[in-house]
Amino acid sequence: MPATDTVLLHDLTTTALALADAARGETLRHFRKADLVARDKGVAAFDPVTEADRAAETAMRALLARHRPDDGILGEEFGSSGGTTGLTWVIDPVDGTRAFLAGAPTWGVLVAVSDAEGPILGLVDQPFIGERFFGGPDGAWTEGPAGRHPLRTRPPRPLSQAILMSTFPEIGTEAEARAFRAVADRVRLTRYGMDCYAYMLVALGQVDLVIEAGLNPYDIQGPMAVIRAAGGVVTDWRGGPAQAGGRVIAAANPEIHAQALALLADTP
Repeated sequence: MPATDTVLLHDLTTTALALADAARGETLRHFRKADLVARDKGVAAFDPVTEADRAAETAMRALLARHRPDDGILGEEFGSSGGTTGLTWVIDPVDGTRAFLAGAPTWGVLVAVSDAEGPILGLVDQPFIGERFFGGPDGAWTEGPAGRHPLRTRPPRPLSQAILMSTFPEIGTEAEARAFRAVADRVRLTRYGMDCYAYMLVALGQVDLVIEAGLNPYDIQGPMAVIRAAGGVVTDWRGGPAQAGGRVIAAANPEIHAQALALLADTP
């Protein structure tokens, strides 16, 4: 998408925010409800899906059918559908379904719109807290209980002073887990279990690194757009493009990214 196409950019931004609004309503109808039922997809050790996931993605797809019918869609629950514009909406209605089931407000709604080069803009929305994080060509911002303000990642610091986050301590394969521990052994603090919210802590300037493996495109493209717009770096473990998922490192700045990448890049 040409950077000068302000009309298109405005339309994409408006649509992304509307998608988050639609998903917010659907997810909150089910969150912390005693009758919430989860079905195990069986893809991994307990990979749950709930009615909240399906209802939110259905609402998002219905909105896209009305407002951007010629764009493609890639969603976690209902797969992909082709388009003719070269743009694809990459959506995850509930990223962190395990947290959702546990009643923990660290799950989020992820939205990105991408072209062949990756996400143009994206957002992460946490409906229960009422926080929204957005990133695009014009910068990054957050809006929530503390009001609205710009996002900016942390300045450089030695790896020994860094804060690292990841969703699972048992990250990926044995080789991937060893590589992760090589970084974790050198940082000041490592924390687990925050799902997509960990990436937003990078964008907020609170955390230096998120390192994960086994991601899907819909897991990373929304957070990637926000972090990059806030001044951070998101790549795979060899420094290449990360929009397809897999092994991903999100860093607050190029300097801390390079320090961590040096310990990850040779992972087989």
